[in-house]
Amino acid sequence: MTKQFDGVDVETFKVPEAALKKAFDECPEALKKALIKAKENITSYHQLQKYPTIQDGNSQLLRAQIVTPIESVGIYIPGGTARYPSSVLMNAIPAQVAGVKNIIMVTPPQKEGIDPSVLAAAYLCGVKEVYQVGGAQAIAALAYGTKSIPAVDKVVGPGNIYVALAKQKLSSVIGIDHFAGPSEVLILAGETANPKWVAADLIAQAEHDSLAQSILVTLSDALIDQVNQELVHQMSNRTRKAIIEVSLKERGLAIKVASLEEAYAYVNAIAPEHLEIILDDPLYHLNYIHHAGAIFLGPYTPEAIGDYMGGPNHTLPTSGTAKFASGLSTYDFLKRTSVLQYSKEAFNDVASDVITLAHQEQLDGHAYSIQVRKES
Repeated sequence: MTKQFDGVDVETFKVPEAALKKAFDECPEALKKALIKAKENITSYHQLQKYPTIQDGNSQLLRAQIVTPIESVGIYIPGGTARYPSSVLMNAIPAQVAGVKNIIMVTPPQKEGIDPSVLAAAYLCGVKEVYQVGGAQAIAALAYGTKSIPAVDKVVGPGNIYVALAKQKLSSVIGIDHFAGPSEVLILAGETANPKWVAADLIAQAEHDSLAQSILVTLSDALIDQVNQELVHQMSNRTRKAIIEVSLKERGLAIKVASLEEAYAYVNAIAPEHLEIILDDPLYHLNYIHHAGAIFLGPYTPEAIGDYMGGPNHTLPTSGTAKFASGLSTYDFLKRTSVLQYSKEAFNDVASDVITLAHQEQLDGHAYSIQVRKES
């Protein structure tokens, strides 16, 4: 499948650990410094998401919840039209913070080899098992295991439509983070917003994918006109101009609203993956936003900060799923197990009630498992 779909004839899937170290050692100093700083920020934020074991009860009974990490996790790192060392950090670090023992990375092979920055990021994160395989076949390999690739308990990370559908199809076999659709940004901006900055942020989103969605919501006709002019001007200087043009033409949108209340309604209905609030006192407006994957406040917090350096995860719910889903976090790599212990006295105190409920549900075996203890 790798030869058929990626056009690469690999001799072995596993990338030698020495290649990871070599990529990191040979990484340009500026990039190495940026990766290290990003790792520190992402780690410190995700460490805040740990939650403790809980315990309740008295001398007669114990009720508790123990929190344990998932044992093995696969992280999928895209390798198509762009390279994503940041995705390595965003997927590996919360798993490590949670205490996952085995982290296995897969990424599509390229004819010229895997991008060194992706391998360098893996080394920096301590990921030792890296396999050059991508697409639906990579997800299947992680779900079921092969002679050369071990099975895992959960798979996370973004990918194309084939990867997303494979994860969805296999979600009864392994855990997944969520179904990831095309990336999107919504910018809620006022008339004083800098149109050059707004346009740049819309373009930054559009360059991900021709299916990416960039939306501006504002009360200002003048801002819409100015942003449109900037889009035309700035696009001509972008290396991914062809992708940006398709994205903005087919999925870009400016929404003129009559009031802030109407603006809030649009934001909450769309539930964007990324929301930028470029209004005076953005914290005030935050009170009226109920649905968004990640929120960026003020003119100096573009979404690109969150993609790389801010700390919160950039793997986020898309396509309106922020109404019920959350971004990737330490929590996604932890599982909760309930624990109960009743003394004889505590058992006797509830036995009759349990028998009553069991009979109501016509579960005679349940009732008898209680009754037999009362009689012994």
